[in-house]
Amino acid sequence: MKSVLILGAGGQIARHATEFLSKDSNLQLTLFLRKKSKLKKTDLHRVKIIEGDVLDSKKLNEAMQDHDVIYANLDGPLDKLAQAIVTAMKSHGIRRLIFISSLGIYNEVPGAFGKWNNKMIGQYLPPHRKAADIIEKSDLDYTILRPAWLTDEDEIDYEITQKGELFKGTEVSRKSVAALVVKLIQTQHFEIRKSLGVNKPNTDGDKPSFY
Repeated sequence: MKSVLILGAGGQIARHATEFLSKDSNLQLTLFLRKKSKLKKTDLHRVKIIEGDVLDSKKLNEAMQDHDVIYANLDGPLDKLAQAIVTAMKSHGIRRLIFISSLGIYNEVPGAFGKWNNKMIGQYLPPHRKAADIIEKSDLDYTILRPAWLTDEDEIDYEITQKGELFKGTEVSRKSVAALVVKLIQTQHFEIRKSLGVNKPNTDGDKPSFY
């Protein structure tokens, strides 16, 4: 049985992923988050819950014991969080990491949308880029996801772009990103050591439709 630790399990994408993953009897899930009250609407069947902060090294190391996959869906000082995760994973001999970042960290978003995106979130991107650099320089079997602007649409409809390719589209549903996370966890050797842009097809424009 594969054991998965979800860091930042209270987030909306992570909650979708937890719902999907909890249906797989071949997986054992551990949810790590600051306040377990955020999970009151989540199906917690076969799920272990740990309250804690990723920057608390003792708590993080305790949580990582006996896990095969780490899925991180965090906010805050992402570079410091990434370093803490990489360090803890190495000490426990865990190789597989799925890490949620943001579009725009490689200046990969083209045209008017790229300018708009940089105006809206550019000031917040440097720690995301530093986090990606830390992960990419490690020897972990990582996959970094860079979602477009997120929606709550009840749909799974996405496409991916690789690092070095121009980003496509402007938006994607949280449920779609969660579905990709699940595929990465369930599929061995899928998109290892890759950084993937994630968007809904045919959503190109100057900005997301909800702006």
